[in-house]
Amino acid sequence: MTAPVFATRRAAERFPTVLWNDSADPVELARSIEFGAVGATCNPVIALAAVRAHLDTWKPRIAELAAEFPTASESEIGWKVVEELSIQAARLLEPAFRASGGRNGRLSVQTDPRLHRNAEALVAQAVHFAGLAENIIVKIPATSVGLVAIEEAAYRGVSINVTVSFTVPQAVAAAEAIERGLDRRAAEGMPEREFGSVVTLMGGRLDDWLKAWVAKNRILIDPGYLEWAGVAALKRAYAVFQERGFRSRVLSAAFRNHLQWSELQGGDLVVSPPFDWQARINENDLEASDRIAVPVDPHIVATLEEKVPEFRRAYEVDGMTPAEFDTFGATVRTLRQFLEADEALDQVVRDILLPPV
Repeated sequence: MTAPVFATRRAAERFPTVLWNDSADPVELARSIEFGAVGATCNPVIALAAVRAHLDTWKPRIAELAAEFPTASESEIGWKVVEELSIQAARLLEPAFRASGGRNGRLSVQTDPRLHRNAEALVAQAVHFAGLAENIIVKIPATSVGLVAIEEAAYRGVSINVTVSFTVPQAVAAAEAIERGLDRRAAEGMPEREFGSVVTLMGGRLDDWLKAWVAKNRILIDPGYLEWAGVAALKRAYAVFQERGFRSRVLSAAFRNHLQWSELQGGDLVVSPPFDWQARINENDLEASDRIAVPVDPHIVATLEEKVPEFRRAYEVDGMTPAEFDTFGATVRTLRQFLEADEALDQVVRDILLPPV
């Protein structure tokens, strides 16, 4: 019996657009590799979900870690779990890493969101995570502090995945920070190699924020237009990256609709849907076509720019300054969610070490 040819794999074989899995769960990742995935991303929310999904495995391991590190805090034990989860997933991606010369086959580990105000601490943790496995790529947020850390970490040889990024100005500023770090390395004669760095634009989270903003401000707009906002920002960012020759690639994440996969096919970038979105794409046998250079309907973009100032800030290259990145609604919401996931992981560890009585 002939094995099925998945829609995601057909697209990956046809276009330079590569598929990554938006989870480090080894079970999901192994299946996603069958779908054509050659990389994976992770964040505190995803890591928490993976631990909860396999608590039968992680519960005894957490107890072992507590015995091995008797003075470690709940948070420190939780992050050791994240490290072990990441190392396991990274092994699955080693063949893709070797085959691509390091451009793909990357497993993302996110820096602790509790460090988001401390560039030195972010860099130190990024360097530590980069040493866990050869194919680790480290997530650092596209905030004013994060941009400083991104440049320094790139200079120190860390492969970067920019996160907490939702807008064209954030993506461009982050790519420029990576360029500065790489240029500093070159100027000092440090070894050059393929770092495989990517700049994430969380299109779905941009859509989420714009929907909340128009509701709060009582703005009436065709709701279908708001499904295109993230796609429009991703296409705009990709065009700027191509024009300026950045060495990093755009990565599409935080999926809310299949357009955030189908509308980006054909470009030299990364699409990273959650596993369930990949499954849905394959179940519906969506046929991909070269859409990256096809603009979003100009009327939709013009209407969004006119009626939704937050979209204009997100879409224009100079729509925000780095200081404004920190207070952008999607940034605040996402950092808070990541911090809450960290706290929830602490609670998982606490319930194992000190079960309620």
